[in-house]
Amino acid sequence: MPERTLSANAAALAPDVRPHRPGIVLATLLACQLMIILDATVMNVALPRIQADLHFSATSLSWVINAYTLVFGGLLLLGGRAGDLFGRRRVFIGGLTLFTLASFAGGFAESSTWLLIARIAQGLGAAAAGPSTLALLTTTFTEPKARLRALALFSGMASAGFAVGLILGGLLTEWLSWRWVLFINVPFGVAAVALAARHLREPERHPSRLDLPGAVTATGGVAAVVYGFIRAASDGWGDRTTLLSLAAGVVLLVVFFVVELRTAQPLLPLRLFADRNRASAYANFFLGPMAGMSMFFFLAQYVQEVRGYGALATGFAFLPMALLVFGTSRLIPRLLPRFGPKPVALVGTTLMAAGLVLLTRLSVDSGYFPLLLVPMLLMGLGMGLAFSPLNVIVMATVPPRDAGAAGGVLQTMQQTGATLGLAILVTVFGSATRHATGSPREVLVTGMTHAFVVSAVIAGLTFLVALTFRRPSTVR
Repeated sequence: MPERTLSANAAALAPDVRPHRPGIVLATLLACQLMIILDATVMNVALPRIQADLHFSATSLSWVINAYTLVFGGLLLLGGRAGDLFGRRRVFIGGLTLFTLASFAGGFAESSTWLLIARIAQGLGAAAAGPSTLALLTTTFTEPKARLRALALFSGMASAGFAVGLILGGLLTEWLSWRWVLFINVPFGVAAVALAARHLREPERHPSRLDLPGAVTATGGVAAVVYGFIRAASDGWGDRTTLLSLAAGVVLLVVFFVVELRTAQPLLPLRLFADRNRASAYANFFLGPMAGMSMFFFLAQYVQEVRGYGALATGFAFLPMALLVFGTSRLIPRLLPRFGPKPVALVGTTLMAAGLVLLTRLSVDSGYFPLLLVPMLLMGLGMGLAFSPLNVIVMATVPPRDAGAAGGVLQTMQQTGATLGLAILVTVFGSATRHATGSPREVLVTGMTHAFVVSAVIAGLTFLVALTFRRPSTVR
């Protein structure tokens, strides 16, 4: 289709959209991002009650989380490029609508199969809406200072969302029912769809064709690798299915990169990695969640199973960290232009590593203060400083035609890093507990502290990557 026709189609949508309202647009996009991120953690606190009501086995229960994560992570690249080609507003609204409907259906689940199908549908919707969310934010806020503030808020929402998910999950599970962990998405989703339809502008579409070979190999490769690590966590590294899945994933990803090098209109434009800062930001958005997810997963279990907290108290235990992550993100528009990405990221990753090192000292008798609260505060401040600049670095200078792809890659790194990191750390936890002695609580804490050691090492790698940042003129 000629470019003139595509531009005319985009313009034809304009009369149906109200005059540009930046505040409403930003609130809509942030609400969508928060819902998508929340669903990666909000179910954690509710899992024991879900297991009791829907009769999940101990081994199948993890798929309540993994069904969403696997589909979401595997399809993000495809979702990002689809928004570039078919219209980001259209893909965003369609994905958000599917996510909302799936949440509504999942809340009425009467069997484990019903719930897992709903979680898969949620992942499909999130993979469509997520990359377009970031791309729409970038193309809506074109003035440098306004874009910097918007991207910093977006990143803070993404980082704080993991902790907010635990808080919200605890509140809803304790006061209402685990079903409200899903139902809560419905009113926000309906409002976001309505506001998006009225206020979001459709950016100009770029004539192109979808890279189907790249889509198949990328989606299959990421899904196979993620599944392999999930399988390794439950069945060990010697499991045949684990090894075959990982091998298939690696082969498919190699084929994907070969396809991307040879196609004229790639799903993943490799030119995105030509900028050193952007490449480093992608690397840290992969490594950072690998380290950080251990805190949410293992500490949620520690405070419940070792310290005896209820679901509500568990959620509120993470509140200081969530507030600090989001509050720190508000400082990024001032810090980044003044200091550049390197000092900010170095300070953030150092604080993250320090928090994880402190967690290696946990015992069955550790109270909330200091060995829980202090690491949470360090991690909250560290994640706010380490992660918030990364969205800005990736998206600030990306060409408009690649905004969706760039956002898809960024969120793929985050989601895949969190999933792979958790699988690796659960494997470390399992190995440590098999050789530990003492009471059940002591064995549990032994496994957790071993996992925190590995998390601290991964956080150290994020520090080394941050050393490669240079101060670009775009953030001065």
